[in-house]
Amino acid sequence: MPASNPFKTALAARRPQIGLWLSMAEPYLAEVAATAGFDWLLIDGEHAPNDVRSILAQLQAVSAYPSAPVVRAVAGDVPLIKQLLDIGATTLLVPMVDTAEQARMLVSATRYPPQGIRGVGSAVARASRWSGRADYLDVADDEVCLLVQAETVTALANLQEICAVDGIDGVFIGPADLAASMGHRGNPGHPEVQAAIENAMRTIVASGKAAGTLTSDAALARRYLELGCTFVATGVDVLLFAKAARQLAASFREEGAVSAQRPSAAY
Repeated sequence: MPASNPFKTALAARRPQIGLWLSMAEPYLAEVAATAGFDWLLIDGEHAPNDVRSILAQLQAVSAYPSAPVVRAVAGDVPLIKQLLDIGATTLLVPMVDTAEQARMLVSATRYPPQGIRGVGSAVARASRWSGRADYLDVADDEVCLLVQAETVTALANLQEICAVDGIDGVFIGPADLAASMGHRGNPGHPEVQAAIENAMRTIVASGKAAGTLTSDAALARRYLELGCTFVATGVDVLLFAKAARQLAASFREEGAVSAQRPSAAY
């Protein structure tokens, strides 16, 4: 079986991929999101209450759908990366990568020896379908799509070197942390932050790597796509739910007493 990662192929071909952030840490809702038609779904292990088992459950929940799962690790920890790859994650997003040295270490963590340091245990792992993919060890290195996050002033200063690391498929600009690093915590829309983001995106695209980011602002998302960004997340599940729930509650509070209505057979 040849190596296959459609999301990685799409990034290499510079086909824009529109995504949704999954922060609910709930496989049932991950599957609901997978029916929406997004190109990719980010299973967040950094800021959502996920662990390896809950990430596995979400990978299983979305596996029947076309949306590509991208797993964000809590950190660039080599043993954790091994676990995430073994449970079947083929695209990883690693936060807080400030230097090319860090990027090279992450590449090594996703490759089997002699190219890297990934521990060999796929025979008992979901990644190989429990040895059902007889040639998994031969194709696994090429199957992995590795994305790193540049989200500090230091990372932007080292951006060209990070992009030059062989094995890095894309660089994701983290607006919230970058804003904080630049002295504008809580204000990623600040003109200085936006200028830095746009310059970084141009640098990434010029390097031949895929550029990505997250924004709930539709106009900004379209602007980033115009700049050549390839993978852009356009919303966060928990925030979509919170907004809709609050709007629904507010609509009834504003109306005052609600007259009794015949119950509906549907939700």
